[in-house]
Amino acid sequence: MNWKVISRNIGYALLVSALFMLLSVGVSLLNGRDSALAALLISFLITFIVGIFPFIFVREAQAITLKEGYVIIFLSWLLSFIFGMLPYALWGGPFTLTNAWFESVSGYTTTGATILDDIEALPESLLFWRASTHFIGGLGVVVFLLLLIPGSNQMKMRLTNMELTSLSRGGYSSRTNKTVYIFAYVYLALLVLSFLAYMLAGMSVFDAACHAMSVSATGGFSSRNLSIAAFDSRWVEGITMVFMYLSSIHFGLIFLSVVTRSLKPYNNPVVKFYTASIVVVALIVGAGLKGHDICPTWGSAVWNGLFETLCVTSTSGFAILDNATWPLWIVMVLMFSALMCGSAGSTSGGVKVDRIILLFKSIGRRIHRILHPSSIDEIRMGKRVLREEEVSPHLLYLALYGLLLAVSVAACLFVGVDHQNSFIASVTSLGNVGPAYGALGTMGSFNSVPLLGKLVFTLDMFLGRIEIYPVLAVVAMVFDKRARG
Repeated sequence: MNWKVISRNIGYALLVSALFMLLSVGVSLLNGRDSALAALLISFLITFIVGIFPFIFVREAQAITLKEGYVIIFLSWLLSFIFGMLPYALWGGPFTLTNAWFESVSGYTTTGATILDDIEALPESLLFWRASTHFIGGLGVVVFLLLLIPGSNQMKMRLTNMELTSLSRGGYSSRTNKTVYIFAYVYLALLVLSFLAYMLAGMSVFDAACHAMSVSATGGFSSRNLSIAAFDSRWVEGITMVFMYLSSIHFGLIFLSVVTRSLKPYNNPVVKFYTASIVVVALIVGAGLKGHDICPTWGSAVWNGLFETLCVTSTSGFAILDNATWPLWIVMVLMFSALMCGSAGSTSGGVKVDRIILLFKSIGRRIHRILHPSSIDEIRMGKRVLREEEVSPHLLYLALYGLLLAVSVAACLFVGVDHQNSFIASVTSLGNVGPAYGALGTMGSFNSVPLLGKLVFTLDMFLGRIEIYPVLAVVAMVFDKRARG
């Protein structure tokens, strides 16, 4: 294992966090040196020094092995979480070490769950840092790293292939080494457009910046206690819905539609299935909200149902209603969407709708083979025929995801989390969705969760964000090393 090349690449990731800490320092200075200035400045200096250290003392190396690539991905995320918690821990207030860790992991993984009961009590500079972790995590710590690595070389292509799944790369009509740039272009475009739209809808510059970073990353951190409901504006809610949807579909399709000036790229089975599922779930939720007199009119019920459905399917943690008062069956309907979520190649979490479609097609093919043993069946995604070796890893991932969800639920029950949120919060954490139900719901916080429960949920967030395999690969390497010793 070449720790020199590993340390240099992790240094890139830490310097990205240091840059946004420095921007947060600037926000503090613009606000008359608010109470988070010292915490942010110290955090910046520590993160910058640790990040720049490898570039001073380690000679540049280009080649990496497969194992080193997985270690780079794993440690880049993990160390970002650790250094990202420094501004919270140093500022204090509600941020114990456990709470600072929870908020940092939730921010970088774009989960959007929070331990804060009073968000508006934080100084604006710390709120900006909080939103910045969404921005970094939405694009991806490793994607930032790839953007910073100069030139095009074997190491860059190998890391790209490891960070982006085959489902993610499938929608790009470009070479592998260009895929990461296309993803970044679309991501930044969504950020800028959502920021301008929020400004036109009447938000302040600060609120628009924080919410634009959150919505483009499908994160959900807000600068207000009542989230989107605080603005009491259909325009703000509508803008949020549009960008939640756009940020949860394949960025390659968005890029192609802009380049070709055509909507044909959206004539895609994944987009069709995803959009249809949103409409169906939104209508069911809307009917439930009206039937239980949570919304007074059918118009408001459908609108709120669509908003809350998009919050879940896109894995954005925004809210305009308090789901603590909802019947449990409505929340469970939304949990179906929380398991599926958006498409590959977007900033959304979950197992991805692409894998759900593959599962349905595989079940259909198996049934057809039982009835017609001599038939030759193919699985297609649009015009593309998938080989067995392309399908099986994703079906295995679904099984692994289900196993981890079951383990998480059992662990939460063991440490004292109530039985409803043991399941619901495990689903929303592993899927990077955010709020759960009841006290942990859309207008609540995770502050009341036992310490061990918070650690379980943050592990879920981590595994969900980097899609399990890199963590398992590093764990396997650790045990292999011990065995050889």
